[in-house]
Amino acid sequence: MRHKVRSRTLGRQTGHRFAMLRNMATSLFRHEQIETTVTRAREVARFAEELISWARKAQNAEKPEEALACKRRVFRHIKDREVADDLFTNLATRFNARHTANKCGGYVRVIHNGFRKGDGAPMAVVALVK
Repeated sequence: MRHKVRSRTLGRQTGHRFAMLRNMATSLFRHEQIETTVTRAREVARFAEELISWARKAQNAEKPEEALACKRRVFRHIKDREVADDLFTNLATRFNARHTANKCGGYVRVIHNGFRKGDGAPMAVVALVK
């Protein structure tokens, strides 16, 4: 039974899976939308929403120590400095203006996009909400 198991393994070992999710989230923040399979799309959407929530907490923090701790949580996963800066300046500001202070989530949209030609895998577009 899969009691309290939150994530899918995606047919990969742990290190490979986390590296893939980090790379896909970085691409999502850079291009604001990516195309992948439906199961990967769901996982990267959860991962990216958590990172955006941490960026919002860093922006809304009252103490600089709290902001620094939240930024370090994001830097643990996003290695590209340019993308991380964009996440903290542009995306966190956009989602702060759009959501109330207590609202978490709802930053990423998964849209089903037909099937892949080669193997018939269901495809989806993962996009940041405007």
